[in-house]
Amino acid sequence: MTVDVNRLNRAVKEVTGKPTTAHSAERLTSEAKLLLHHTHWSVGNIADRFGFEYDTCFHRSFKQHTGTTPLGFRQAA
Repeated sequence: MTVDVNRLNRAVKEVTGKPTTAHSAERLTSEAKLLLHHTHWSVGNIADRFGFEYDTCFHRSFKQHTGTTPLGFRQAA
């Protein structure tokens, strides 16, 4: 059985009120927070783990969703 991507996206948004991209970003941010808090991995290694080609893209995304930088989050934790 194949599910049309647009249909799936509409259904997710209808049920949760958020698009699938928001769910993905929340999940990524949540997992990044865990790694920043519980490992000594560099921010670059964490960014690479999540498929970011450039650390700056990860940095920008993390700050957009948390209000702080990855390093700032690590230092506060």
